[in-house]
Amino acid sequence: MSKSKNILRDVGKHCFHRLRDRRALFDVEPMPKASWLANLPQCPPCVRYYHQVRKSWRKSISSRPSLAPSISSREFSSSSYCSSSKVGFVGWYLRKLERQPVITKSITSSLIFVASDLTAQTITSSSPSASYDLIRTLRMAIYGLLILGPSQHLWFNFLSKVLPKTDVPTTLKKIFMGQAIFGPVINTVFFSYNSAAQGESVDEIVAGLKQNLLPTLLGGAMFWPVCDFVTFKFIPVNLQPLMNSSCAYVWTIYLTYMANRKSISSA
Repeated sequence: MSKSKNILRDVGKHCFHRLRDRRALFDVEPMPKASWLANLPQCPPCVRYYHQVRKSWRKSISSRPSLAPSISSREFSSSSYCSSSKVGFVGWYLRKLERQPVITKSITSSLIFVASDLTAQTITSSSPSASYDLIRTLRMAIYGLLILGPSQHLWFNFLSKVLPKTDVPTTLKKIFMGQAIFGPVINTVFFSYNSAAQGESVDEIVAGLKQNLLPTLLGGAMFWPVCDFVTFKFIPVNLQPLMNSSCAYVWTIYLTYMANRKSISSA
């Protein structure tokens, strides 16, 4: 390869020096490529030799596709590598996020709420043999499936479009927007939904919000900024839902306990 390049360089220099001295060759109008190749035998011997070496060198390169891959082959190899690297549960989950993001996030949120509610019932149970409140767990599952999952999808997509960077100032802005906008709204919807699903009146729903909303927001202000900072700053975008779901499991235990503590105290 290096020997062909040296020959090509030396012949090229020699030919172009001769052509530069013979200015009469450049006085004619340029011919089309096909006509120029047809008149190649009439060129000086050095020019013919130059093109013969160049043609043979190109042929040797084209016979080795690994040395000169095309753009499409590079893209194909990169995509095949990425797809082969996505194995196991994480790979399956990421593929589901790419193909069906809203459904995947909704089901994930529902399963997290089910696991968190069962964990909260286990922790607050007075005796190990006490039965689980499956109606309460079903309420939490429906909330995660129909309300929280789609809301998280819309919210995180909105943040990624409005604040696409991942530096510290942008991350702090995302955290502040979550605490000031998304947190109060989604917690108000959660407590209102849980009270309405239990058949409470409007006055009881308002009373429950006054009792639970402010302590929940204060608890979230101490918990979520740390999780959100790690998620937005250090976790890749395609893995952020898993990180957020891991944090949400711990938070939902507290949230379901707060939403049902009145029934616990009266039991």
